Amino acid sequence: MTLSFYWYPKCGTCRNAKKWLDENQIDYQAIHIVEEPPSASELLAWMETSDLPAKKFFNTSGKKYRELNLKEKINDLSPQEMAEILASDGMLIKRPLLTDGKQVTVGFKEDTYESVWK
Repeated sequence: MTLSFYWYPKCGTCRNAKKWLDENQIDYQAIHIVEEPPSASELLAWMETSDLPAKKFFNTSGKKYRELNLKEKINDLSPQEMAEILASDGMLIKRPLLTDGKQVTVGFKEDTYESVWK
């Protein structure tokens, strides 16, 4: 099955993840996270199926996150509200995001990729 790899090409972590996928010959479709952000319903489904807290899907070090003052607001948001905010701007989503529709990983840690995607 082809994985969906949401990434931002200028992001070093995304490039490292892409390199790992290529080196391990894992089939994926690269999707530019800013040009084609996932929908709120996709994000909500991934939040529900992953073991991650919904706020782990946010790029907390991003400029947009700070501009929207989400650090102060995030604990008061429902998962649906979080998904809608994330879907509104791909730069708010922690990247890379990799999914097969059932499992999802956010960010890149080689050991996580090894255990989930290999």
